[in-house]
Order: sequence, then C-alpha cells, then structure tokens
Amino acid sequence: MNHLRFLQYLDEVARVGSIRQAAERLHVAPSAVNRRIQDLEAELGTPLFERQPRGMRLTAAGELFVQYIRSRAAHLEQVRSEIEDLQGLRRGCVRIVASQAAAAAFLPERIAGFRKKHPLVEFQVQVADHSQALESLRTFESDLALIFHLDPETDIMRLDELAQPLCLVMHRDHPLAAQDGPVKLRQCLDYPLVLPDSDIAGRQLLDAFLARRSIKLKPVMRSNSFEFLLGYLRYEQALTFQIEIGVTPEAGELVSRKIQDRGFPSANLVLASLRNRQLPVVAYTFAEYLSSTFAQFGRVRAK
Repeated sequence: MNHLRFLQYLDEVARVGSIRQAAERLHVAPSAVNRRIQDLEAELGTPLFERQPRGMRLTAAGELFVQYIRSRAAHLEQVRSEIEDLQGLRRGCVRIVASQAAAAAFLPERIAGFRKKHPLVEFQVQVADHSQALESLRTFESDLALIFHLDPETDIMRLDELAQPLCLVMHRDHPLAAQDGPVKLRQCLDYPLVLPDSDIAGRQLLDAFLARRSIKLKPVMRSNSFEFLLGYLRYEQALTFQIEIGVTPEAGELVSRKIQDRGFPSANLVLASLRNRQLPVVAYTFAEYLSSTFAQFGRVRAK
C-alpha cells in the first residue's frame, strides 16, 4: 500500500507545516516528500499548499484533500480491525482523547482492566481540553473521547454519560478535612483558592453558579494543569475544585468533600465519538467495556 504511505507524506506536512520536519518524522528524504506533493498537485491540477518563508500552509483544496486522507486512513484502520477480529486476535489500537480528570486514574484503571482480557490491543491516549478533544475526533486522530461537560454538537455522538459532581479538594491535614460531611461554600472564603483556568469546563460551571450568588471567590493562583493544582495543595492550606473521579484513594494525601449549597454544579463525563463514523471493532469493543464500568458510579445513559 505504497500509495497510502505517499498520502501520509502530505498529511504529515499539513500537521507540522514543514517539509523538512515532516521528512524527519517519516524518516525519509525531504526531496521525496516534496516530490510526492508536487506529483499530487499536478494530478489534481491545483496547489495543495501555499509555500511561505516560514513553512507550508494548506490551501482550501489542500484542506479538503487532507480531510479525505484522514477519513480514508480511519476507514482502513477499521477494515484492518475487522479482519483481525475475524481471525480472533483482537489486535489493533484504540485511540482515545481524555480530559485531565479522567486521565489521572479513571481511564488508566479501565484500560488495564480491558487489556487483561485483550492483551494484544494497544492504546494511544491523548490528554486535551474540551475543544482539542472535539477537533481530535473530527480530524480522525482519535476514535473516542472521554470529556467533561459536553455541549450538544451536531457531528458528535454521545455513547454514554457518567454523572459527576464538582467537589472541593484539599490536603488531608487541612482544617476542613476534619469535617466528615459536605462543606458550605462560604467556609472556603477563609482559605487560599487555586483554580483551573476559565476555559476549563469545571471552572466555567463554578463561575456560572457564582454569578447567581453573592459569594465571590478570588483565586490566588490559576493554572491549566490539574496535576499542578492538586500538587500545590501539599504545600499550603489551599483549596481547589475537581470532579469526583479526579480525586481517588490513590491520591493519598488529598481528600474531597461535597459542597452543601443547593444547586452547586455537577455535569456529566461523556464518552463520545464522531457521528456517522463506523468505529474500528477494537475501539467499539473498548467503548462497550468502558460503558459497562459506568454502572458502578451511577451511569446517566445517553439518549
């Protein structure tokens, strides 16, 4: 299937914006990459790239052709998976993009459980924010997405959902950790707050809730990394917010408490795929397995 490999040359240049960098990643000569692009442009009768001083930029025709390449590659992977499934091998690669909260413990545990049954299956996991995750599905870079608080999208299909409350997180030595039950939001005002950036779904839910209340939370620190925020709690009596599955017993020094205030936000962790795309068998099988594990947390079945 050399012709598919040659199409990959163009796709790689589109991703990195440089013939030289694409050639390095593909382990071929830059002249070979450039020649294949020129051959395709001659065959199609139109430029696929704008040659700029600082790199290569897709033309409108190039955007269409790259979409075709990625769709074709995804379909080929599906066919390969179906052939392997017929052979009873259950081989293949599941490509999944996940939110930070799901990537810490929830998703690794489930991948490990799946691989006990299907040890020949490989996984490619990307951690991304909401918009990046949807783009990864749309460009066929990922088969599945596991993301928090997904707004309706016409081209995205919800396979299953898991209800997740937004919880208060702190170090186990924090004064509020001694309180067994839920915490009132006003109690948080006495301590430093470290919050996720405003473009992260959990923060947006929190801000929307506070906009209708007299309580104002002023963070002393903001970050796009939950790993950093949770790590910081070990060094100051600070507080942050995270969805429930983002803080597990494995977190050790950290504990979570629910917020007592009526109407405090919760949302769903959504398992999604690109609508009207037939998933590779192995990806579909993992989606079914992942969905079956939602029940222990209180699934919200997608409509």
